[in-house]
Amino acid sequence: MTEQPGTDERAPLVRVERDGVVATVVIDRPKALNALSPDVLRAVAEAFDALAAEGDAVRGVLVVGEGGRAFVAGADIRSLSTLTPEEGAEAARLGHRVAATIEAFPAPVIACVDGFALGGGLELALACDEIYATDASWFGQPEVRLGLIPGFGGTVRLPRAVGLPLAKELIFTGRRIDAAEAESAGLVTRRFADRDALLAGARATIAEVAENAWTAVALAKRVLVQAAGTPTAVATEAEVTGFGDAFRTDDMREGVAAFLEKREPRFTGR
Repeated sequence: MTEQPGTDERAPLVRVERDGVVATVVIDRPKALNALSPDVLRAVAEAFDALAAEGDAVRGVLVVGEGGRAFVAGADIRSLSTLTPEEGAEAARLGHRVAATIEAFPAPVIACVDGFALGGGLELALACDEIYATDASWFGQPEVRLGLIPGFGGTVRLPRAVGLPLAKELIFTGRRIDAAEAESAGLVTRRFADRDALLAGARATIAEVAENAWTAVALAKRVLVQAAGTPTAVATEAEVTGFGDAFRTDDMREGVAAFLEKREPRFTGR
């Protein structure tokens, strides 16, 4: 989390850019290091809801922070400073609703981190399917240094990403780790020299995903999200249900037929 002096009055706080089947959700508060105010959180959720309504026209989303210094340096501490306990809990619920919206999005979402991803910023990145980062990036959950704990999912998703012992250490100490350590820990999937290489690499991944059946990718993501952190019996039942649902799709019929006929499939997203 971070507090920056002053406010960033530029609108919109979040904008969406399109490049074919790839959408980029840009958090645009560079003067505040893209801090997550309630308005920013709501704007992120609205952006994903609008993109989800486009169906298979969007095959992947990149989430980036504007300005080159931070992905998101944290929650907007100024907006939290006067909250009552009940209002604080509601602020956490808003953060969780945004994370759930990203997890429910039916195509891969890549957090493209260039700079700080701290507190709520790391939690936002953890809600995405992958974290790609530049060498200049830093990660951490420093909430305890403010007398807080992670409120947007850090105690839930960080242990899944790096294991419980390291997650405890990072949350209890509030220390930051660089991109190299984050990659070694499994938090960062891929690391790049600079922002241009980062975005190019993320777009290349989405292009590779887009060659596959959109219905199958959406089902796989649904099962992965449902199964995370659940007992094996629950997780396997989610997979069984998803596998069965794949047989309801035209894409499954086309994919199998194309394999048997030794030709390239022509998926329709149905």
